[in-house]
Amino acid sequence: MGRLDGRTALVTGGSRGIGAATVLRLAGEGADVAINYASSQDAAESVAEQVRAMGRKAAIYQADVADAGACAAMCEAALGELGRIDLLVNNAGIGSAAINRPTIAEATDDQWNLLLGANLFGPINLCRLLVPQMREAERSDVIVISSVAAQNLAPGFGVYSVSKAAVEAMAHTLAREEKRHGMRVNIIAPGLVDTDMGRKIVSAMGGGDIRSRDASAPFGFVCTPEDIAATVAHLCADDGRYITNQRITISGD
Repeated sequence: MGRLDGRTALVTGGSRGIGAATVLRLAGEGADVAINYASSQDAAESVAEQVRAMGRKAAIYQADVADAGACAAMCEAALGELGRIDLLVNNAGIGSAAINRPTIAEATDDQWNLLLGANLFGPINLCRLLVPQMREAERSDVIVISSVAAQNLAPGFGVYSVSKAAVEAMAHTLAREEKRHGMRVNIIAPGLVDTDMGRKIVSAMGGGDIRSRDASAPFGFVCTPEDIAATVAHLCADDGRYITNQRITISGD
């Protein structure tokens, strides 16, 4: 018996990194999973095949989460195929490296729109589409993957930090609004994680390979996607049944 037997999740950005690790952890705990991806169908299908090998249902759906119409089509298809969604992981996002880290005063409308579209309006789109039917479940969960950047507010990360701080405000409000429906809403804020985004951050800051950070990292290693996925599973299982409206930082500090 898995801790998430009978649950059905939708994980955005589920084809790689934290998203893929989360898909596999949730499936390993007994959940069926809808896997959203932006561009790599092969990567998404590879993750789905691993889920099916565990004996769980998996389906993949391409959608830019910033596109409300694409999200609506994805949710309609996922609900039609899997029956319901009672666990939403808003993981998909775009990092600061994608816009070359402009200052607040120099950032263009296009740069703001790109990061706010994925990091803020993506979760808004998915919550708007899925929360109403999630209210009918005996237990439902929304997890927002944020970042320590929302608190660190480092120069050059401003656009990204704003997008993550805004989505955290959305999540905290949603938690208060949906508690009466039995819904738990929580935020996970990772520090540096060994993902494509994490490697780009290290490289852009002149740090070379991410493995060079192991020696100076807390506990002697850089955080892995599986570390984040483990906390997602804990929050959504009965072990986390009394936890809502929390921001959990996973940075080793």
